[in-house]
Amino acid sequence: MTENRIVDLPEVALAYRESGPPDGPALVLLHALGERATDWDVVLPALAPGHRVYALDLRGHGDSGRTARYGLEEMRDDVLAFLDALGLARVDLLGHSMGGVVGYLVAQARPERIGRLVLEDIPAPHPRPAGAVPDAPDEPVHFDWAVVKAVKAQVDTPDPAWLAGMAGITARTLVVAGGSASHVPQERLAELARLIPDCRMVTIEAGHLVHSARPAEFVAAVAPFLSV
Repeated sequence: MTENRIVDLPEVALAYRESGPPDGPALVLLHALGERATDWDVVLPALAPGHRVYALDLRGHGDSGRTARYGLEEMRDDVLAFLDALGLARVDLLGHSMGGVVGYLVAQARPERIGRLVLEDIPAPHPRPAGAVPDAPDEPVHFDWAVVKAVKAQVDTPDPAWLAGMAGITARTLVVAGGSASHVPQERLAELARLIPDCRMVTIEAGHLVHSARPAEFVAAVAPFLSV
């Protein structure tokens, strides 16, 4: 059974969905920009049935609080505060796109807190040409549009410390690449996988939305990794 919960953190209230056996090892799921915890529902039943799963709505998304400040470091700190609030000393962590960036920032800041790390088709921390921020849609969306501008600016011009910090990640890591149909440069993902000490990469030709476009193949790659 999945339960919807909210935890009050120092800077923001975070909504999350909790499921799985209460005594299972903890697995935290972090969604992409503009998504929410329910984005994982397509793979959740098969992904980690032996885990206690915590799928978060990151700040500014879904049912979590809106704030005056948005940024990837703030989201990193929210995740660490979430772990502290729930008494989760050590977890496995899976992040897609923006959520994967938040995931490796957590693993860099507190390596002892992360056992296994899965990074699904994430933007590698290299500068890229800054494109125009799209206009807010006319229809309501389930996230604060201000997040888009803030996160895009950081992904376009990442802190050099993020790349340097890859060598300090101690978690066993799996990089899931989306292949030639993804807009994420795949050679950058391969480089990232080489920089993380205990890391391997698997490519699933699905484009950027790997777990939703090819859920069975995604689970076949990720579930065994999380169960070892």
